[in-house]
Order: sequence, then C-alpha cells, then structure tokens
Amino acid sequence: MIYGALADGVLLVHFGFILFVVLGGLLARRWPRVSVVHLPVAAYGALIEVFGWICPLTPLEKALRRAAGEAGYAGGFIEHYLLPVIYPGGLTREVQVVLAVLVVTVNAGIYGLVWRRRERRT
Repeated sequence: MIYGALADGVLLVHFGFILFVVLGGLLARRWPRVSVVHLPVAAYGALIEVFGWICPLTPLEKALRRAAGEAGYAGGFIEHYLLPVIYPGGLTREVQVVLAVLVVTVNAGIYGLVWRRRERRT
C-alpha cells in the first residue's frame, strides 16, 4: 500500500514538473527570481523531448508501481498519462519535437512579456 501511495506521489510531482516546465514563466512574471530555477528546468524539459530521453521520474514511478504489485505501464509518462488525452494516436518522434517546440515557444513568449514589463519599469 505504501508503494502505491509513493507512486501516486511521484505521479503528482511529475505532473507538477511538466506544468512548471510549460507554464513556470508565468510565475516569473510575478516573481522574477523564479526564472533562475525555471529557465534551466524548461531547457531540460525541452531537451528530454528533443532527444527522446526518459525523465528519471518515470522509471521511479514504474518501480514503485511494480513494488506495490501493480503491473506498471509501457513507455513514458507523457505517453501513458497525457497523450491518450491530448493525442489518442500515441507518441511519435514528430509529436515529441512538437512538444519541445511548444515548451520553448510558450516560455519565450512569457519571458518576452517579463522582459518588456521590466524594461517599462526602468
């Protein structure tokens, strides 16, 4: 039972990490110092998608699910939890590149707004 709860906790952390990668720049609009953490995290998230790497949280969650007596799942976090909702056809290399471009584009737009806001103040 504890392993199942830990796996669920890792799942929540993983989902939060993805949200921070994509939308963390919005926090930087309010608290500019967040960008010191967010920019490297967003770059890492984009690199995971561009190079097809596996986030370390995925094997951790799978191992905890197996330890809990659950079957686990094939593939990665995005393939298993997000793509069935967003892209029912499954994860392809092209979709991963699109996700990486989306991360970079959204964050470039947000940081562009942060930069313009900062310039107006000075």
